Order: sequence, then structure tokens, then C-alpha cells
Amino acid sequence: MLDDLRNDAAKQYEEESQALYKPAANTLASRRRSKRILGMTSFQRFVIVFMLMFATCGLGFLCLFATGRIGF
Repeated sequence: MLDDLRNDAAKQYEEESQALYKPAANTLASRRRSKRILGMTSFQRFVIVFMLMFATCGLGFLCLFATGRIGF
């Protein structure tokens, strides 16, 4: 009975050690191929950053206009 436990533990250890080395190469290759951040392409990220910039500038302008720092 104890021999079977040792053999099972040894087999399980060998399977785990082999499984640890194989996915590392696949994940590294997939990381090199994928250049997406948050699942978006570079153009999509550019559009979002551009919209955020205009929203920030617009809110800043409205705050300055409301406080009377800018006048027409």
C-alpha cells in the first residue's frame, strides 16, 4: 500500500514538473504576438486618450470661465 502511494506521488511529481515547463514557451510567444493593452488596439487607445484630453480641456475652460478668470 505504501509503495503505491510512493509511486503515485512520484508520477504526479513528474507530470507536474513536465507541465510547468511546456506552457511557459507558449505564453511567452503569445505575449510577444499580442500588443494589446486592455484588449484595445493602438488606434482605439489613441481615440480614448484624445477624448479624455478634450474633456479635461473643456472642463478646465468651463471652470475658469465660471470663476471669472477668463472673459470675452
